[in-house]
Amino acid sequence: MALPKLDVPIYDLELPVSKKKIRYRPFLVKEQRNLLMALDSKDSNSTQQAIRDILINCTVTEGIDIDRLPIVDIEYYFINLRAKSVGEIVESKYKCNNIVDDVECGNIMEKDIDLTKIEVELPKDISPEIQLSPKITIKMKYPEFGVVKDSLKYDDINEVTFNMIAQSIEYIYDTIEEKFYYGHEAQPGEMLDFVESMNQEQFEKVEKFFDELPKLKQTINLKCSKCDFDHTIEVEGLESFFG
Repeated sequence: MALPKLDVPIYDLELPVSKKKIRYRPFLVKEQRNLLMALDSKDSNSTQQAIRDILINCTVTEGIDIDRLPIVDIEYYFINLRAKSVGEIVESKYKCNNIVDDVECGNIMEKDIDLTKIEVELPKDISPEIQLSPKITIKMKYPEFGVVKDSLKYDDINEVTFNMIAQSIEYIYDTIEEKFYYGHEAQPGEMLDFVESMNQEQFEKVEKFFDELPKLKQTINLKCSKCDFDHTIEVEGLESFFG
């Protein structure tokens, strides 16, 4: 017996960094179940894989490579997808850290967050082109979702950082020879060797670029119902909006 199929709404969204316009459907009950199982496992690899699978399944627009999208586009996409699939409002809880008579208040404050109001904070006055020396300039790109996901296989935080930076170099430009060396054309390990050859001053310039990456952000104002202290809370990153 052929059962009737349920109609599925289609939504449009423009991603904030890549400016790609995508059409998507809400995720289904079975897809939500898989996501919740991954979240419950507390395993970052499983969670990232579940998010990737859902975004691939729900994307109606053809030619969208989820792995090649900047990570903040992925977060923005997922938070809008979650809003259309489950609900636009999530309840978050925050602990009052105001000190009253030398004791932390500790009251738990609740706040409803409208996921559709969350914006992406873009960096100001940070150029992707970084001059490392009079001879060498590099151009960075925002870390892609696939790169971030792959970095989770490393246990050491330094390995994560160095590999993510290496894979986020769009090109190296030799100003003397007027020659470009593109990251996607490099042999495995070449870009990593280049990053590891930087001196501390050069590496700090690259780190500054990563410190100013676009991010999901919302400012929340809360008054503690116990001590009346006014809180201004800066909520950043995908996980913070589902805490």
